[in-house]
Amino acid sequence: MIVVPPPGSLDEHLLPLLREWLPGRRWFPAKGVETATSLVGAVPLREPGQDGRHDSARILLVRVRAGSIDALLQVPVVLLRRGPGTETETPEAIGELTTADGTWRVLDGAAHPAFVRAWLAAADGPGGPGLDPSTARTVTGEQSNTSVVLRGPDPGSGAILKVLRALAPGENPDVDVPRHLVDVGWTSVPRPLAWLEGLWTDDGTGEPVRGYLGAMSAFVADAEDGFELACARAGRGASFVEEARQLGEVVAGMHAALVEAYGTDPEKVGARGPEVVARSLSQRYSWALSAVPSLAGYGPGVEQVVARVRDLPAAPPRQRVHGDLHLGQVLRAQGRWFVTDFEGEPLAPIEQRTRPDLAVRDVAGLLRSIDYAAAVGGLTGADAVGWSDAARSGLLAGYRAARGEVSPTADGGAVEETLLRALELDKTLYEVVYESRNRPTWTSIPLAGLDRLVGRPGDRRDDMP
Repeated sequence: MIVVPPPGSLDEHLLPLLREWLPGRRWFPAKGVETATSLVGAVPLREPGQDGRHDSARILLVRVRAGSIDALLQVPVVLLRRGPGTETETPEAIGELTTADGTWRVLDGAAHPAFVRAWLAAADGPGGPGLDPSTARTVTGEQSNTSVVLRGPDPGSGAILKVLRALAPGENPDVDVPRHLVDVGWTSVPRPLAWLEGLWTDDGTGEPVRGYLGAMSAFVADAEDGFELACARAGRGASFVEEARQLGEVVAGMHAALVEAYGTDPEKVGARGPEVVARSLSQRYSWALSAVPSLAGYGPGVEQVVARVRDLPAAPPRQRVHGDLHLGQVLRAQGRWFVTDFEGEPLAPIEQRTRPDLAVRDVAGLLRSIDYAAAVGGLTGADAVGWSDAARSGLLAGYRAARGEVSPTADGGAVEETLLRALELDKTLYEVVYESRNRPTWTSIPLAGLDRLVGRPGDRRDDMP
């Protein structure tokens, strides 16, 4: 753990540069609006053997406020003394700073070897022997954090360092959950290697708080992104059934390991459980209807699902779940699936992301992702329905078999089947609103999901299972 003191005079000189640079970052939470930006803390990270008088890496904690947005951001920087060979512009350049000690180039430090070396020296955990900081490269496309790949001593070996951008005190599920899963013997998660915590002063209360700054896990060699793999299969009209079945088995194993690691939450067991789900689904539909009035025709079908949930005698115990599971959160390598990114919905408060939930919510997320893969892969009409139906059935068969369920109607299977439909419907309604606001040409994908779940507007679904 490192202690992050209040910023010094050098750090305050960096703030104007950050105000110009931050809004262009993908992980910046307040794009397009006026913000109040201030420095909360700063700490130099010393590389092994460094005397502190040369180029240095620093971690800056920056408070950003804009309307309802109040975020504490981590910005690692590296200061390079200006001299011959340092003038070249790079994508990591933040700006230039002149002080009494000279002129410095200021770089985004997340993937800079100086920062990586200092981070490894400060972190806790078993570490990754032989990692080469000079090979650090940023993973492109990540929205909420910055991930950096490091090569190891052997072909295919290495690690991924995740620099957390938005910080919060206390637990971080993306760090803690994989550690707990490995501790109980579950191996379908990249192995945690190191983590770094910080202690800083809360700028609202003045009290010291503690939270994670980053974590490093083993690199999964030759891995394919699950969503890209599924889209490619759909594009060729090739089956995804066996892969989906194996993924269902892995998710069931993850849920069992999460119960072993964290236990279950008795709060919503029994008669209250179904009512909580039913009320949440009704509220989701009302919200979606206000945003997309054309959903009115789906009302009777939604109410049928709500009524079936309310008729359930009880719901299973709530437990820790992944919280944001879809095909883009799993990797396929050497015939195995690995589950990644346990942070939950990135924009949700930490207490919501760590709250116990129904395990089948994760399954619902994967079912929706399969439908998206069929569409993004280029399938339409009956071809899309057939491919998706087969993959969905494979996923559910693997999940149920690994949980020891004979069929969805045996014993408690009917309860979970009803809850799964409700949770998939909840997610599909959210998708309709999201796509209508952000990608209108994709709205047909979740609308087809609504047709599958509750029937087209005007259809009666008295035969709905």
